[in-house]
Amino acid sequence: MVPLKQRSIPLCIILSIVTCGIYTLYWMVCVTDELNAVSGHHGDASGGLALVLTLVTCGLYGIYWAYKMGEKVDEFRVYNGQPSGSWAIIYLLLYIFGLAIIDLALIQDNLNRCGSGF
Repeated sequence: MVPLKQRSIPLCIILSIVTCGIYTLYWMVCVTDELNAVSGHHGDASGGLALVLTLVTCGLYGIYWAYKMGEKVDEFRVYNGQPSGSWAIIYLLLYIFGLAIIDLALIQDNLNRCGSGF
């Protein structure tokens, strides 16, 4: 299992801006791997593969990625006794409107709250 790392969301956003988006790519890989681990989706695309597919498809795979991350967050929230929502739709819309960094921040927030996961 991938160990969960408590990350400061403001620091991640600042690092993403300072590095002109390079840290965002690393952050995407980390949250994808961690969310796959805590949600029990070990067979899904790893963070590295998701990043490569997003880059190769000029962002089109990222739309699918955002939707699937939202589904996993919903599963994760239900398992932890929190109300589910339409996270998949929210993440999808944020990604489409160019706000993927907010997707990452929301996923990280859920992971930070999770502690040890499922």
